[in-house]
Amino acid sequence: MDKTGAPPISVRGIRKTYGDVCALDNVDLDIRAGEFLTLLGPSGSGKTTLLMVLAGFIRPDAGSVRFGEEEVVLLPPHRRNIGMVFQNYALFPHMDAAANIAYPLKLRGVPKAETEERAARALATVQLEGFGKRRIHQLSGGQKQRVALARAIVFEPRILLMDEPLSALDKKLREQMQTELRQLHNALGITTVYVTHDQREALTMSDRIAVINRGGLEQVGKPRQIYGRPKNAFVADFIGESALLPVRAEGGEIRLGGMPLASADSPPDGEHLLLLRPEWLDIANGAAAEDNIFSGAIVSSSYQGESVLLQVSLDGGAQIAARIPARRAEEIPPDGARISLRLRREHTSVIPRGAP
Repeated sequence: MDKTGAPPISVRGIRKTYGDVCALDNVDLDIRAGEFLTLLGPSGSGKTTLLMVLAGFIRPDAGSVRFGEEEVVLLPPHRRNIGMVFQNYALFPHMDAAANIAYPLKLRGVPKAETEERAARALATVQLEGFGKRRIHQLSGGQKQRVALARAIVFEPRILLMDEPLSALDKKLREQMQTELRQLHNALGITTVYVTHDQREALTMSDRIAVINRGGLEQVGKPRQIYGRPKNAFVADFIGESALLPVRAEGGEIRLGGMPLASADSPPDGEHLLLLRPEWLDIANGAAAEDNIFSGAIVSSSYQGESVLLQVSLDGGAQIAARIPARRAEEIPPDGARISLRLRREHTSVIPRGAP
């Protein structure tokens, strides 16, 4: 299927409650045709509930879901033409890999010869040629996930939904499968909605990320926007390592305590937060005029292979982390010594104040 056959998805006013718990609170979301969008949030945020609404397994209390021009909110799952990959694979243990993959075609009444051909093609697509006769218990975790993915795409669905499909895999295999899933998405051009609580996974794979918290959307944007310019304290705190320091804007100037900050941001007057990512900070050797300089004492240093992670107690009392490339380890003073860190103007991100 090319991208011309992949529909956009429009979600409007979706609400779902379970007793006194609001799982989805009037969610509006537009998913572009052929894009890879990740629903990211902590456990219980509503991301899987929203995916199940898209799939048709959960009927919302209110709202609209459109695939292209078609309203599907009342349409059962088997009539939505979606592929679904579950966290636990949901494979039939009494069938071999090829039979599992062929099952959706069998349900649709596809002739046997065509079914076998398409199942073999799907196996090849997920790099499992020759594994068709393997029983499910004979497959590794990564191979089971590939079979589940092949089953989801064998009937050429217009939309692919994935619910934490890599969570059971070890780190190395998970990272390999992230690359393979992204390459497969690019090749097929299917509109893909992916659920995860893993921030790095979302940043690695997605065209855009929708951050969900307590049943509502906090921010939707490209990975670089979500990471570098979060809209609020929750997104900043949830995505990656960060420190949030109180600052005040007044008359076009931003101040951290008594120190003015150079920033590309122009927040309104009032209280805000300065976002500090460890990798944005560097030893202040040869700092430029527009760099912001933070001074303090090194509390601890931790060698982590490619970098050294410093915990620094600033003169104002706050503690921050700085990640220095390992090649510059010799420039780092010993624990307890003073250090000056620089933050470039373009990395000086000021966000609205609020509880993360």
